[in-house]
Amino acid sequence: MTINDITGEIVDAAMKVHTALGPGLLESTYEVCLAYELSKRGLRVRRQAELPVFYDGIRIDAGYRIDVLVEELVIVELKSVAEICPIHEAQLLTYLKLSGQKVGLLINFNVVHLKDGLKRMVNNL
Repeated sequence: MTINDITGEIVDAAMKVHTALGPGLLESTYEVCLAYELSKRGLRVRRQAELPVFYDGIRIDAGYRIDVLVEELVIVELKSVAEICPIHEAQLLTYLKLSGQKVGLLINFNVVHLKDGLKRMVNNL
């Protein structure tokens, strides 16, 4: 399965979750439901995956967590906010850089139509 296939499955699963639940819930609710839906589709999913920081040659456990990591390839950063701000995009880009992953999805479930809350981001592709 390619990264494009994986991101397609993630978007499709997120749309299914959003259609069933609608906007306005806590981010953690969407996280659990999305992880469940992706697992049902046979994808490997890790929730709240640890993201260490390497500084000056040492590993620092600073408490950063990736909301959802799919197939050890795609970072999914979930939000349930009125609007996506530049800092949310910067956060995902930083997670991509720190992890060495190439593709991430920023998904805001607090929208009427989920297509308006989706953003795909890449790191050096």
